[in-house]
Amino acid sequence: MAGSWRAPAQAAGMLLALLGWVCSCATTFVPLWKSLSLDLNELEVWSMGLWQVCIAREERGVECRAHGSFLALPPELRVSRLLMCLSNGLGLLGALLAAPGLQGWTPCADKPRLKRRLLLAGGATFGTAGAATLAPVSWVAYNTVLDFWDSSVPDVVPRWEFGEATFLGWFAGAFLAAGGLLLACSARTTTASTPPAPACRQPPAAARHPLPRPADLVI
Repeated sequence: MAGSWRAPAQAAGMLLALLGWVCSCATTFVPLWKSLSLDLNELEVWSMGLWQVCIAREERGVECRAHGSFLALPPELRVSRLLMCLSNGLGLLGALLAAPGLQGWTPCADKPRLKRRLLLAGGATFGTAGAATLAPVSWVAYNTVLDFWDSSVPDVVPRWEFGEATFLGWFAGAFLAAGGLLLACSARTTTASTPPAPACRQPPAAARHPLPRPADLVI
């Protein structure tokens, strides 16, 4: 019964990590990191992502334009591109490492030590991917808040606000970290509680009669 929780924990950790990886990939490529609504034209909504800027108009639909130059981007967007791509690669690597370590994976069933190591490596990789997702999303959100409440900018100037990808990225990082933690905890070595071996009892020694003393001998 000690290891009965391992299989459900591994399945839940793998599902959470894969869900977080899919959300992280979606966060990387959707142009919804920031949104901007113009007061002068309420029918026009701007949105910005790591790769392009989109304008949604009621008459023309959505028009997207890629960023002109990587070096012209703000520092948080440049670093976010690199970290999000790193997170996506780490998520895929974590899935490839953790899958052979699951209890239902039969090819490595005869190598429990290797399965534990693969599961630990996969959990650590998923946790690193979660940190690589949370860091850029939180950095962009922090700068968005600073720019929104910047008193040096006149009130008539439109301000960027959080986009849907910001919240999706936070959920993705949390799912990746939680899934990696579950996988790592389920791979922890536990010693089975075996009953102690009974103490070795020596057979009772045969009753020995004392040898007669010379004085007791009757001639």
